[in-house]
Formats: sequence, C-alpha cells, structure tokens
Amino acid sequence: MGRFDGKSVIVTGAAGGIGEQYAKALAAEGAKVVVADVSAEQGERVASEIVAAGGEAFFQHTDVSDEASAKACADATVERFGELNMLVNNAAIFGGMKLDFLITVPWDYYEKFMSVNFNGALLMVRACWEKMAAAGGGAIVNQSSTAAWLYSGFYGLAKVGVNGLTQQLATELGGSNIRINAIAPGPIDTEANRTSTPQEIVNDMVDKLPLKRIGQPEDLVGMMLFLLSDEASWVTGQIFNVDGGQVIRS
Repeated sequence: MGRFDGKSVIVTGAAGGIGEQYAKALAAEGAKVVVADVSAEQGERVASEIVAAGGEAFFQHTDVSDEASAKACADATVERFGELNMLVNNAAIFGGMKLDFLITVPWDYYEKFMSVNFNGALLMVRACWEKMAAAGGGAIVNQSSTAAWLYSGFYGLAKVGVNGLTQQLATELGGSNIRINAIAPGPIDTEANRTSTPQEIVNDMVDKLPLKRIGQPEDLVGMMLFLLSDEASWVTGQIFNVDGGQVIRS
C-alpha cells in the first residue's frame, strides 16, 4: 500500500532532473502520474519507465506559460484518471539560463522567463483547482529556491514571486480543502545546474553550507511526499528550505 494509492498527480517539468525524481517517487507510492513537460522524447521516456516499474503514468505535452496548454493538461488528467488530486509545479527555465542583471537582461527574455518560472505556476493552479475541489480537495507543491533570499537576479525574483503566490493562494484555496506549500532547495546537483551556474560559484556555495555537500534531487523527495500526504493535512501556505543549512531565517 502506498500513501497515494488511487490518487492522480500532475508533475510539471517531469522530463528530467528533480521533476523526474518527483514523478517516479510519487508513482512508487501508488499515485497515477501525469508527466507534464515540453520535451516529448524525455517525457515519454519517464512515463514509460514508470509504467515498466509497475506504475501508472502518461506523458502530456504541456507549456505551463500557455493558458490553453495548462487547461489541456488538467482536462487530460481527468479524462484518463477520472479525477485530479495533486499538482507539483516544478517546471522552470533554468538549464542554459541566461546570466544577466535585472537592469540589463533583454526584456523579451525576461518576459519569457517569468511567464514560465512565475506565471506558469499560477496558470497551472488556475487550470487545476476546480477539478481538485470537485474531487474533495487536494494538495499542491510549488518549487521555489533559496535564491528567493539571496542575490540571484531575475531567477531569485521569480522565486520570491513563487513564495508570495504560495502564501496568497493558501487563503484562496483553503475553502476548497486544497493545501499549497513550497519547497526551496539549495544548490542541487542536476544537469541544469551544471550548465547554468559556473562551477566556482557552486563550489563556493557548497563550501559555505553547514552540511558541506551539494544536494541531490533525492534529497528533496521526502519533503515533497510529506507535503502532498495526509500527514501534512494542517500545513498550508509555507515555504520549506531543503538546503543543507544554506539559509537560516525566522
């Protein structure tokens, strides 16, 4: 018996990295998983691997920055699995991210970046919440970052937005018995991080951590499973650092 037997979940950005680990961990706990991503080849791979391991999953091409695409993902979930119970907003532009300042980043790039990394989470919630409410409620996990509390330019600004969105939506969704929380990872060893952050910066961050190792995607899985589970039934509107002690805040 798994914690999520009979429940369905959409995981955005699930075609690799942290999202892939989230999707596979949820499937291992009995959830029926929608692998939502813009990468068809890798998304199909993840869904196929979940099915091969005995789980239920399918790939849904989803651009979280597009309202119609977000709605199509939610509709496909209910059509395939009967209802929608959980959502993990993990999708983001990070791998290959342009490094620039807020005062100089090209505006079209900034707008595209924010449309995915900030607005995408809201569009997915807007597409999903009524279906979750119709199923009796559910839980949402947003992917934030410790970048929200450190200088990180427009990436950090997007994560500040995700934190605010999490707190505001907790009030709007609570009456529908939908909980929403966020995970703020510290430096995580993913392909996206290796291609986006200069290694000397990563090494410096890790050296300053109380727990002096870079995080792994698996380090985030336990918190994600907890926040979606009934064990967290009285937890909403919170942002949880999983960061090796990088950020200490009251």
